[in-house]
Amino acid sequence: MSQFMARGLKALLVLTALCASFSLFAHGVDEDTKQFLTQNQGISIIPFIYIGAKHMVTGYDHLLFLFGVIFFLFRSKDILLYVSLFTLGHSITLLYGVLGNIAVNPYLIDAIIGLSVVYKGFDNIGGFKALLGFQPNPRAAVMIFGLFHGFGLATKIQEFNLPEQGLVANMLAFNLGVELGQFMALALVLIGMSFWRRHSSYFRFSLASNTLLMSCGLMLTGFQLTGFFVS
Repeated sequence: MSQFMARGLKALLVLTALCASFSLFAHGVDEDTKQFLTQNQGISIIPFIYIGAKHMVTGYDHLLFLFGVIFFLFRSKDILLYVSLFTLGHSITLLYGVLGNIAVNPYLIDAIIGLSVVYKGFDNIGGFKALLGFQPNPRAAVMIFGLFHGFGLATKIQEFNLPEQGLVANMLAFNLGVELGQFMALALVLIGMSFWRRHSSYFRFSLASNTLLMSCGLMLTGFQLTGFFVS
């Protein structure tokens, strides 16, 4: 085994360990944010934009899914299209869930989010073509899973029973923050991927990368299902 491949395998093992540990903190909210959300009254545009952006930047389950979505997208217009579909999906259910007070079990919705990561990794390695003989519509899949990701965001906000006064404006601000955070995180991911794509290792390790992606999704799903059954 070459030294380069050995280093690559070590990196994959480290990332797997990180996914396992990070699963313990899915959708975590720090104490300062908790205190603000429980005490806030009225419209607070800037704080909610900040909270939304911070939540998305640290929302590794959403970012893992987007990493899978853009892994084999090389044209800017394709990346923009798929990210827009994802954005539209999670914006709809985030606002609908909170403003319509639609309650969804947070463990189950986060388990589905984990499965969305598994789905995209499996799709990237050609699993559906090998298993079913065809690939499900990737655009529809991104849109549909975006809806589930939005409900995941909504369930976190609903935990704090925000007051009705200023709720619409605050949720629009939060959603704007989510999009800004997504843009910043995705920009960093694309910069890193653009450097990696210059090397042949990008395609040589594509199977390993997407297998790791599936493993992370399975761990996230397993953690959430465990929480559902023991809670």
